[in-house]
Amino acid sequence: MESREIRLKSGATGLPTAANFETGTVTVAAPGAGEVQVRNRWMSVDPYMRGRMYTERASYIPPFQVGEPLQGHAVGEVVASNDPDFAPGDLVSSMFGWREAFTMSGKALQKLPRLPGVPDQAYLGVLGMPGLTAYAGLLEIGQPKPRDTVFVSGGAGAVGSVVAQIAKVKGCTVVATAGSDAKCDWLRSVGIDHAINYKTGNLLAAVQAAVPGGIDIYFDNVGGEHLEVAIEVARQGARFAECGMISAYNATEPVPGPRNLIMVVGKSLKIQGFIVSNYAHLQPQFMTDMGGWIAAGQIKWEETVEDGIDRAPHAFLGLFSGANTGKMLVRL
Repeated sequence: MESREIRLKSGATGLPTAANFETGTVTVAAPGAGEVQVRNRWMSVDPYMRGRMYTERASYIPPFQVGEPLQGHAVGEVVASNDPDFAPGDLVSSMFGWREAFTMSGKALQKLPRLPGVPDQAYLGVLGMPGLTAYAGLLEIGQPKPRDTVFVSGGAGAVGSVVAQIAKVKGCTVVATAGSDAKCDWLRSVGIDHAINYKTGNLLAAVQAAVPGGIDIYFDNVGGEHLEVAIEVARQGARFAECGMISAYNATEPVPGPRNLIMVVGKSLKIQGFIVSNYAHLQPQFMTDMGGWIAAGQIKWEETVEDGIDRAPHAFLGLFSGANTGKMLVRL
């Protein structure tokens, strides 16, 4: 079987471009003992992958290697198997995205159930890493209580949209930002109390007008001005879950910190960064809770889909211009 794959052609400084990627073709071997051959059906592109394109910068995850295929979450179907735990037709997840097919030890795969009314690609979004990230960051760090006010930056993205809706399930008032009026309309359609287009007007004034009493929880996907505004409007003892700061991912020099950082002390703020792997132990409870909320119609999601492996770099680069509403996916 032949498979096309996307490789890292060069590391990136500043905003990546299509020139940092190249397409190659390989022959996928038949599975040996304990191995499984998989044809990917869907792959994910995620903001954290940007850090892996700095080939010489230390991060919490190893960098991509020049000349090698990139890696990322994918959902695929078993084509052939020499592992008794997998059979042709099984749905599986892996970290071997950015390629059309592969052969790998069955130990590197996770078998997925096919749930009624839930599309396979949901395992890359609301039922996958973005969903668990939202769940863990909000519930473990934010610790929402009924009538708390929650501020979510990047509220129409794969993580932010789930955070905002879980907060509503927990009885909170939610203010979320997004980069277009259409995205804000979608947030309102799923019950978010206040949706703000951060690209128009004064962000601080808009948040203060929406929630004049301040916020109890801030879930950060953006950093920069959003973080500064969150500190300004935080109530005493507010909790900040620092998930991402996409506004600085392509910076070519250090970005100044919030000018009002001194307020962290007087307001007794809790600011905690995290990565989803810190909370892998929550996976079983997350699947139970999220499955129930989806079945009850309490969690909805949007997807932005590009078709074909050749479109994977375009989909990835679109994350940094806000081209996605909800999860950005590539259908293979």
